Amino acid sequence: MKKILRFLFFLFVWFIGMIIFKWNNLFYNNLNKPIFALNLDTIKIFSILIYILISISIYFVKEKSFEYKKILVMNYFSNLIFPFLFFTLESTILGFISIFIILISSIFLYCESKLSKTASRLLIPYILFNLYLSILILFIFFMN
Repeated sequence: MKKILRFLFFLFVWFIGMIIFKWNNLFYNNLNKPIFALNLDTIKIFSILIYILISISIYFVKEKSFEYKKILVMNYFSNLIFPFLFFTLESTILGFISIFIILISSIFLYCESKLSKTASRLLIPYILFNLYLSILILFIFFMN
């Protein structure tokens, strides 16, 4: 039971940003977007799946070094403020900076979790999704 509660705690923490800050469909739909842009509902579904994978990954990392914790906190807070910067402030440049920090920190998080093969493998979709979002938001920035 303690393990399940620990996992659910990690999962809840990752969802706080989605709960607190509204994802502005109107703003996103009115932006000029590249052909490869997914609709916002699809991005939300991917985000939910990614947050589940991150929570499982954190759960599997038994020995959390200071570096791991530092990178995890940076990654977490960047994830937390992304919806605020992009959807609330409607700033494509701040959204890009935030998502780029998320991308870089997710790569470092992957490297720091290498002691657990399962934990590091679970972060691969997260890195790929952040790479996609970085490219998407960069295109959106230049197209608007």
